[in-house]
Amino acid sequence: MDDILLLEAIERYLSGDMSSSERAYFENLRKTTPEIDQMVVEHSMFLHQMDIYSVHRNLRQTLQSTHAHLLETGVVNEGGELTTKGKVIQLWKKYKRVTAIAASVGGLIALAITALTLYFSPLNNDQIEQLSRSIAVINGKLKAKETKIPAGAVPVSGGSGFLIDTKGYLVTNAHVLKGSGVIVVSGKGQEYKTTIMNIDPEKDLAILRIDDQDYQPLKALPYSIRKLNSEMGERVFTMGYPRNDIVYGEGYLSSRSGYDHDSLSYQLQLPVNPGNSGGPVFNNNGEVIGVLSTRQAQAQGVAFAVKSKNIYQLVDELKEKDTSIQKIRLPSRTTLKGLDRTQQTARLEDCVFYVKSFN
Repeated sequence: MDDILLLEAIERYLSGDMSSSERAYFENLRKTTPEIDQMVVEHSMFLHQMDIYSVHRNLRQTLQSTHAHLLETGVVNEGGELTTKGKVIQLWKKYKRVTAIAASVGGLIALAITALTLYFSPLNNDQIEQLSRSIAVINGKLKAKETKIPAGAVPVSGGSGFLIDTKGYLVTNAHVLKGSGVIVVSGKGQEYKTTIMNIDPEKDLAILRIDDQDYQPLKALPYSIRKLNSEMGERVFTMGYPRNDIVYGEGYLSSRSGYDHDSLSYQLQLPVNPGNSGGPVFNNNGEVIGVLSTRQAQAQGVAFAVKSKNIYQLVDELKEKDTSIQKIRLPSRTTLKGLDRTQQTARLEDCVFYVKSFN
């Protein structure tokens, strides 16, 4: 498609001028063509900045016109000084509504400029949101009748995690573990006491181990963990706990790097919510390609996942620190290839856990 025609189509799409059939076709084009999707996001931001500039320019013209009127009526002199107090009072009564509107618009411009400054600054702001979730408590106690969280402990954050070894080793995000202790909950609601084995804030990954006599190890994991990078445009799906029940989501890999060219992560076009942090990202063959971690606040459906090859590095570090766990083995074979999505998710459900961190 010619670039000029494409830009015209994007503007019609953003302004809502497309027919229902055209819009459906264009939305499907966004899903299947990451480059076009990225152009839509960038053009939307550009139009937003132009709107802000227009408001700012109109306000400046209004202020200049008002100043000229004040000079004309003699309320102020060329130096900007007031001539009489009475005229100021009259002017205020006459223009107080206009002044209030101008003040409101000025405040909006200040907020918009602040937001844009944050948007184009390095990652230390609200542009990237972590996907951990808060856990509801009543009077400092968990909203559950029975729990393995110690008495008196207060839940502080939650997320998702998934098995990397049948013996009970799991991976989640480091930022999910905001407390000193942690338990995990299966899709059937069974809680297990868990130990933090290794944590890497830079990679935003952590390894947990279920240390609970109630845990019954699985015979095998149905998925593998990918060592190589995945390709842009690849279809992906995830399972996690943005709510107390497991939730499925699907999308595609839209960039080989994460936010601000982060080489540790992928950018995904994928709907995610707080609680998805630490959840696995699978490709169609049932390979884990990443671990969901954050989303971009300004762009709808843009999420980021730590690349799965970083899991291998974290496991190697753990083996160096603790020789007693040398037998940990990451799954290297997937049995999900060729299955339809409902069959795949049915086999995966027992491998993905709700992670609860507490103090």
